[in-house]
This record gives sequence, C-alpha cells and structure tokens, in this order.
Amino acid sequence: MAQANKKKQNHKIDDLSLVINCQNGDLEALNTLLLKYQDRIYSVIYRICLNPDDAAELTQDTFVKVIEKIGDFKLRSTFYTWLYRIAVNLTLNFIKRRASIGFKSIDEALKICDNDSVKTLKSYLNDQGDFDPVKIASQHETRELIYAAISKLEEQHKIVILLREIEALSYSDISEILNVEIGTVKSRVFRARANLREILKEALA
Repeated sequence: MAQANKKKQNHKIDDLSLVINCQNGDLEALNTLLLKYQDRIYSVIYRICLNPDDAAELTQDTFVKVIEKIGDFKLRSTFYTWLYRIAVNLTLNFIKRRASIGFKSIDEALKICDNDSVKTLKSYLNDQGDFDPVKIASQHETRELIYAAISKLEEQHKIVILLREIEALSYSDISEILNVEIGTVKSRVFRARANLREILKEALA
C-alpha cells in the first residue's frame, strides 16, 4: 500500500514538474505530457462517442486546447483531471451538435456472446449484491455488451459510469472534471448502475 501511494505521489510530482516546464516554454516537456496521456484520452473519448474517427479528431482537438491553455493552468488540480475535463467537455459539446451518433446496438453485441456468457451474465444481474460493470466486462463478448448498454444511458449517467467504472477515477477527480459536487457524482453513479442493470436485464430477458 505504501509503495502504491508513493508511486501515485511520484506520478503527480512528475506531472507537476512537466507542467511547470511547459509553462516555461519547454516543448519537450509538453510532448512528454501529450504522449503520456494520449491513449487514455482517446479511450475515454471513444467510450463516450463510440466512433473511432470522431474519437481521434476529438483527441487531437483536446491536445490543441491543452497547448493553447497550458499557460493558464493554475496548478490547483492535478494535470490529468484538468486534461480529462477538457476532453469530456469537448466530447459532450460534439455530441450535442450531432444528435445521431452511431452506436453498436445491444442486439449486435448479443450476437457475439456465447450461451455460457449470457447465462453467467443473467445470473450476475439477478444477484442482489453490488453491481460492478467492470467485473462483467472482463471478457470481450460481455465487454461489448456492457458498452452497448452504457450507450443507452442518458448522457450524465453515461459519463460518470465511464469515468468511475471504466477509467477508475475517484469521486473527487470526477467531481473536478465535471465541476459538480462529490455527492452529485455519487448519486449519479448509483442511478447509472441501477439503470444499466435494468437495461441489461431487459436485453437478456
């Protein structure tokens, strides 16, 4: 545990040093930051818009915005929460501008699930314990089904599920990214999990 905390602390210090160097005109430090986070940012954007071409373009737009605004970053939050906030906001604005986004349907996702996967998933959904989407997204077949179901959630629930369950961000980080109270984040995650469970149960009925 101590080693994990030390690693996390070093991670933050590294980012802080890189950001300060960026603000002093160090292009190599800026390039290091962009390379460090480009895959994670692409991943979270893709899971929101579910279109690889749009995700690639939005990732590029995110880093253009970072380059433009890095001098204004006040170091009051971690770099990656600031970066995620930019990425999520750009993606949400994009989705609002384009009402129809191509999602893989649940029916399509079900076609690649074998009978054993479906039985296991049904059993898990009928369990009255805590619902953890990550546990049932460990295999490719069920992972595609989970993402298809997530795409059916309303936007604010979809975002918190992706950030909390898939990206494994803390409630505090999500609060900063979305600029809402931690209590609101927790409430949205709770409702999102419940709605996601119902969507999956209905699809598998």
